[in-house]
Amino acid sequence: MYFAALLARTEDGWEASDTELDDVETLSDLADLAREASPDDDTVLVLIEQEDSWFGVVRIDGEEDPRIFVSDAAAAARSSYGEILLTDELLGRDPGDDDDLDALDLDGTEDGENEDEDDDEDEGVVSTVNGSSAEAVPHGPVGDAGILDDLGVGEKELRSLSADAVTEIADALGASEVLETVR
Repeated sequence: MYFAALLARTEDGWEASDTELDDVETLSDLADLAREASPDDDTVLVLIEQEDSWFGVVRIDGEEDPRIFVSDAAAAARSSYGEILLTDELLGRDPGDDDDLDALDLDGTEDGENEDEDDDEDEGVVSTVNGSSAEAVPHGPVGDAGILDDLGVGEKELRSLSADAVTEIADALGASEVLETVR
């Protein structure tokens, strides 16, 4: 189960809105969606979580490039929503490398894969449809762990968040009440 929300910082505090990611195919699409939530170029956070598996934070400050943090890249790589966040740059890949992540379904399984099959957990390798392996995707966090430092959530705290990370982030920002209205 996924949950995605936008938190936009305004003069009056944080405003939350749930967001539908079905039409979002790229990080650029996600950044555009976030910028629409804040006409004054204020900070917008996109919070995405897959229950008990991984969470991601995307921060958009005006027209600057999005900053991204993903709690577990290997888990996110098995998700089409995670695939949006796991850019070549974030993973340290050369743009255009074939990674076969396009074969993933929204439920995190690959096309034609039985959900009961064991995932290949060796060395952070993500299995592909053909049984070959894609370029290694690290198990564990990737991205800018200092993404929320100036908002009161330090790098160490972000890396140690539990399965309910989105709620914990909202609590730290003082935005838990507005987030709960869209949950």
